[in-house]
Amino acid sequence: MEDVGARRGLPQPSRVKDKRPAPRQITAEQIVRDARSQQEEIAKPPVSKIADREELAEYQLKKRREFEDLVRRMRWSPGVWTKYAKFEESQQDFERARSVWERALEVDYRNRSMWLKYAEMEMRNRFVNHARNVWDRAVTLLPMIDQFWYKYIHMEEMLGNVAGARQIFERWLKWTPEYQAWRAYIKMELRYNEVERARKLYKRYVGCCNTADAWIEFAKFEMRAKQRENARGVYEKAVQELIGDLIPPEPEGIEEEKNVQEFYDEASKLLLAFASFEILCGEMDRARAIYSFALHTLPSSHAPKIEAARVALEKQYGTSSGVEVAVLIQRRRKYEEQVKADPHDYDAWFDLVRLEEQGGNIERIRSTFQEVVQHPPPMAQNGGSIAAHDKMRWKRFVYLWIEYALFEEIMADDLTKANQVYRGIISMIPHKRFTFAKLWINAAEALIRTKDLPGTRKLLGQAVGLNPSKTKILDFYVDFELQLGNISRCRKILESALSRSQTSAATWIKFSKLESELEEDERARAILDLAIQQEELDSPELVWKHYIDFEIQMGEREKARALYEQLLSRTSHVKVWISYAAFEAAPITNELEYDDLKSRELRVLRAREVFKRGHSYLRGNEPHAKHECVALLEAWESFEMEAAQGNNDSVWVKEVNALMPRRVKRRRLVEDSDIMEDYYEYIFPDEAAALPNLKLLEAAQRWKRQKLAGEGTRPDTALLEGANDVPEEKTTDGG
Repeated sequence: MEDVGARRGLPQPSRVKDKRPAPRQITAEQIVRDARSQQEEIAKPPVSKIADREELAEYQLKKRREFEDLVRRMRWSPGVWTKYAKFEESQQDFERARSVWERALEVDYRNRSMWLKYAEMEMRNRFVNHARNVWDRAVTLLPMIDQFWYKYIHMEEMLGNVAGARQIFERWLKWTPEYQAWRAYIKMELRYNEVERARKLYKRYVGCCNTADAWIEFAKFEMRAKQRENARGVYEKAVQELIGDLIPPEPEGIEEEKNVQEFYDEASKLLLAFASFEILCGEMDRARAIYSFALHTLPSSHAPKIEAARVALEKQYGTSSGVEVAVLIQRRRKYEEQVKADPHDYDAWFDLVRLEEQGGNIERIRSTFQEVVQHPPPMAQNGGSIAAHDKMRWKRFVYLWIEYALFEEIMADDLTKANQVYRGIISMIPHKRFTFAKLWINAAEALIRTKDLPGTRKLLGQAVGLNPSKTKILDFYVDFELQLGNISRCRKILESALSRSQTSAATWIKFSKLESELEEDERARAILDLAIQQEELDSPELVWKHYIDFEIQMGEREKARALYEQLLSRTSHVKVWISYAAFEAAPITNELEYDDLKSRELRVLRAREVFKRGHSYLRGNEPHAKHECVALLEAWESFEMEAAQGNNDSVWVKEVNALMPRRVKRRRLVEDSDIMEDYYEYIFPDEAAALPNLKLLEAAQRWKRQKLAGEGTRPDTALLEGANDVPEEKTTDGG
């Protein structure tokens, strides 16, 4: 029988007749060695070397001409100046390098990188006086840039000129900088063991910056110097200066209330630090007295933090072993009173649940959750739409249920109980009035973790059936099946969703994206065709935009153009015209490789034609849509300016400017009143002929202005002049 492969003309494998080993064996190493020996050497460019001074001068002249040309073209580019100066520096011509830097600073002296690199060049080549000159000029011209001061001081300190560094710090402090400048000055003094100087600086610092942080830092400095009495004196003076004997009065405005709150925050921070200092010194009674003073002086909003610090003190140094239990009971009693007063205060329930979770008692946590879920939010029985505040309460209630389920799954390690919790809240919510997508998704994820795929599909199917408008649930269901590789099931889900709600634009777009990801472009196109043929869509503009973007991404310019034409047959919105013109002006994906001058000119012509059509349509069919027409003309003008590369003398720019309307000011009566109001209206060039009194009124206004200016122009002379220079017209309309 004839072989099938031979009959089809396919190559046949050669048969080995002699299967004995060859007398001469060739190894892989030998093959690689032969290949390397036969490989040609890679040609390297020749290395040019400068042999004498004439060649060096010629090379330098060439580079300087190149840099000067670059500087002439890109005067505002810092990179060009930097490269130019570095080149001169590499040639050891420092005078020229300084000249380049000075020229760059003349262009933009606010560029901090220019100053930094200029000074670093001088320091790198050990021109100390020149570097000082640069830094001095920098801090004089730009005193609010801290980096210049830090660099200047660092240079002087590296040179051992500590006195000069102090002078620079003093100059800097005259500009009232941030606290970092004071700290840097103090650290420098401490590096040279100038403790007294540092103490004087701290005194100046707290006098300038009277804040709790400044006083606390001063006291810590005294503690590091092992001067406890001085540190205590600092804290006492801080309390006297910052807090005093009086409490601020009740605020009358928002700004005053903010200032009072900041005062209390500073006082709380200072008193807590003072108490911590006394604890560190072993003065527990003094610390307790400070805590008592803070609790009696500061408002109740700061009490929790102070009480926590006091409890920590008692825990560490007190005699009672039940401090922690007492605090827990106190907080629990507080939250229980809140939820007893208002069972629907779910924020208090959250606090109580978190308190019990900190205790770690599983049964107590579960009983708390079971108690809170017995208090669902009240809801009106009229069957209408739910109010916003009621839905917010339901949202907090549902979050409590979700936290209950997460507790059963994570802390109690009972996934079955967690699924029961999810089923309980799902059965409680009236899904016909409202629902929560997060709840359905969390319940489905819990079933997935139990590997119950049929139960997950049943739950998600129920969710989509009850809530066809919840796109998050539908997206999760489709993504779930897509991850399992069930493409046909994804299509059935989306088809079922569309059969129930054909007005959902998000569902149509999701379906088309699915087919597009599967590289089923024709199916995606057919789905989008069906979508745009629907009589009603909740967001038709999203569908049209997605369809056009899809065709542009596929490189189908003609189909995208046809879609724009079809869209214009349905709506004449100005944004559609502008988007259509932008589409015609820009190259799409498959045109980038062949984007030559001829293609660009063709795109410009097509875009211009779209702008012409849009302007003609708006002026002819919708003459009252003046604001839309102005928006179209502004977009057209921007397009022509870009096409003409910013040339205002372009023919098309002038033509578009000629179509621009004039904005005139008019007056009219307010409806149902005798009050006149001013309003602005656009008058297009084709409407100017229909207003015979316009030029007369403009000429009269211009004559009146000239008369007030004392020019003495006659009225007939003003009437003979043109009226194009009058920016606004002021008339009165009866309507």
